[in-house]
Amino acid sequence: MIPDDIAATDLDKDVRSELLSLSRDTADLVARHLVAAGQVIGEDAELALAHAIAARRLASRIAAVREAVGLAAYAAGDWSTAIAELRTYHRMSGRQTHLAELADCERALGRPERAIDLYRGADQDALDKAGAIELLIVAAGARGDLGQHDAAVAMLQVRELTADEDAEWAARLRYAYADALLAAGRRDEAREWFARAAAADTDDLTDAAERMLELDGVTLEDDSDEDDDELSDELSDEAGDELSDEAGGPEAGDTLVQEDEPDADDEPDDRLDDEFDDDDDDDELDDEVGAPVAEEAVAVTGSAAEGLGVAAGDLDVADGAGSASDGVGGGSDGVGSASEGVGGASDGVGGASDDEKVAGDEFVAEAQADDEKRPQA
Repeated sequence: MIPDDIAATDLDKDVRSELLSLSRDTADLVARHLVAAGQVIGEDAELALAHAIAARRLASRIAAVREAVGLAAYAAGDWSTAIAELRTYHRMSGRQTHLAELADCERALGRPERAIDLYRGADQDALDKAGAIELLIVAAGARGDLGQHDAAVAMLQVRELTADEDAEWAARLRYAYADALLAAGRRDEAREWFARAAAADTDDLTDAAERMLELDGVTLEDDSDEDDDELSDELSDEAGDELSDEAGGPEAGDTLVQEDEPDADDEPDDRLDDEFDDDDDDDELDDEVGAPVAEEAVAVTGSAAEGLGVAAGDLDVADGAGSASDGVGGGSDGVGSASEGVGGASDGVGGASDDEKVAGDEFVAEAQADDEKRPQA
């Protein structure tokens, strides 16, 4: 999709002139694709390549279109496509304006010898100064790929190395020379030329200043590390939140109640619990006091029973003994009720004393009756 703000008239006039062989609508569409590719090639090379390929479908016999495809493929790292398209462009146009890109693609594909051959076979007089310097830099890099570092240094010792400091290629040429010196083990000279490259690089096209500081032992902190740390913290927090949610944690808006701060509504329950605790203490006290009392009641009742047994033996009366036994039974009942109160045992003992009295009265009355019936001596 081509942005609406891109017009066919935005394309360079020389390139538009090559599209005159096409119909107007096709020419306008191809022109808009080429403009779109040129606008995004520095930011999104893949998108630029897509626009260039779309233009090639409509106008594959236009040299400028094949050039656009080759340059977009080079920016996107599609080395084979870049070589094929740029060679086609050179054949169709009769120019050799992109030999440096072709040689760099050969290096990227692991073929440094071909890059050197391109440099050797180039018509230096047909090349512009910038193109010739770029091809020289690539060829020297190919020498370095082959391990020929001294040869790379020798190739770059050209007149332009110390002249034309304001030229667009000055910073790149000095940077390449410093890099070749460093690879050859000439550290001090390399630092000097990195400094010269940094001085000429007003547009920050290279990292010459950073390389110089590295040779001085100075390490610059990378802001991307801080960004990575911040991103790690955010993921940890999100992971922690997810774990809290999975563990049944409170959702947003829920009120958390601290356990160490009791609610006012819980105070009556606490007082009620205290009352129950007091009742339990009273029961324990009653048990402790009641046990000796019950034991005392059993002892008293037992003594009463023994006393009654003696009385029955002395009187030698069956009925009295039976009544006394009943009294003892009543005492036993009283002992059984001792856990409920000492009074039951006391009543049992009291019952046994009344029976003894009745038995004695009856015996006296019978004795008196017998005495009356006896004849007087």
